[in-house]
Amino acid sequence: MAETFSSGDAQYLHIYGGTTDNNSPYESLFRLLRSYSPTSSQLFSYLALFVSVGTFLFLLGIAVTATAIGSIVFLPLIIVSSPIWIPVLVVVGGFLSAAGFLLGTLALASWTYRYYRGMHPVGSDQMDYARSRIYDTASHVKDYAREYGGYFHGRAKDAAPGA
Repeated sequence: MAETFSSGDAQYLHIYGGTTDNNSPYESLFRLLRSYSPTSSQLFSYLALFVSVGTFLFLLGIAVTATAIGSIVFLPLIIVSSPIWIPVLVVVGGFLSAAGFLLGTLALASWTYRYYRGMHPVGSDQMDYARSRIYDTASHVKDYAREYGGYFHGRAKDAAPGA
C-alpha cells in the first residue's frame, strides 16, 4: 500500500520497489510494457539496423568530406582546363542523347511491329482495353448526337427562351 506523509494529504509511491497494490496504474503500465517487449531476434535486427545505418552515415561523411577537399584542391586545374572539358561534355552528352533517342525509337518500332503482327507484346492488353474504351465513348457520343440532335442543341433555347 501507499505510505502517507506527516501532513496526511499526499501519498508516497515507492518508485523503485513498486507497491503491493495490483490495481495501481503504474503496475498495469509496467505489465503492458513487459507484454510488448521485443524478442531476441527483433533486438538483433534493431542492432543490425543501428550498425548499418551508422556505417552508412560514417561513409557518407567521408564521401562528402573527400568531395569538398577534392573540389578545393582540383578547382584551379578544372578552371584552367575548362576550355577542353566543356566541349567534351557537350559532345558526350549529345552522343548519349542521340543514342538514347535511337534506342527508344527502335524499341517503339519493335513493340509496334510485334503488336500489329499479333505477337502480344507486354502491355498490349492495356492498349486493347484503351482502344475499346475510346471506341465505346465515341459510339456513345455519336448515338447521342443522332438521337437528340447534338449535345448543345436543346440547351440554346434554355439559355435564351425568347430567341
